[in-house]
Amino acid sequence: MKDVTIRPIIEEELFRLWELSAKEEAPEWKKWDAPYYPHIPITLENFLEKKDQLIQQEDMWGIYVNGELVGSLCYYWEHEESLWLEMGIVIYEANFWSGGIGTEALRMWINHLFKELPLVRVGYTTWSGNERMIKVGEKLGMTMEARLRKCRFYNGVYYDSIRMGLLREEWEERV
Repeated sequence: MKDVTIRPIIEEELFRLWELSAKEEAPEWKKWDAPYYPHIPITLENFLEKKDQLIQQEDMWGIYVNGELVGSLCYYWEHEESLWLEMGIVIYEANFWSGGIGTEALRMWINHLFKELPLVRVGYTTWSGNERMIKVGEKLGMTMEARLRKCRFYNGVYYDSIRMGLLREEWEERV
């Protein structure tokens, strides 16, 4: 296994993050990360206007393999008053897919979230066309909590929306 780490993104990494996430018109990763939502590339100048939202943030961290930025993790509040948090992950380059990097990064992120926040559960939403993401959740002990049938339309096909979730006590039993 490669050396996988996660941490907040620093300013010196913004050019790399832009190249990975926002430069291309039709990046390969977008075919798997909610492809039913449009991806609009932006210039480096426009990307850097949002730098305060990207660097040293608690809700978005980078994924690093052997010290190189290859992906990102995030979370957002679905409903903060009830501590309902959803998380996300993107590994931008295909050569880092299917090697356990995403599973390991998400495992670290879940540990971090449960350690730093008073959460009862963590979860994420994906779609039935992204079977790898569903398997990552299963490997981490997550439960498919919801399957909304045929509500994601992509390339002429309807897919299901999948909600995966994990309770704190389930996680603590595993670690």
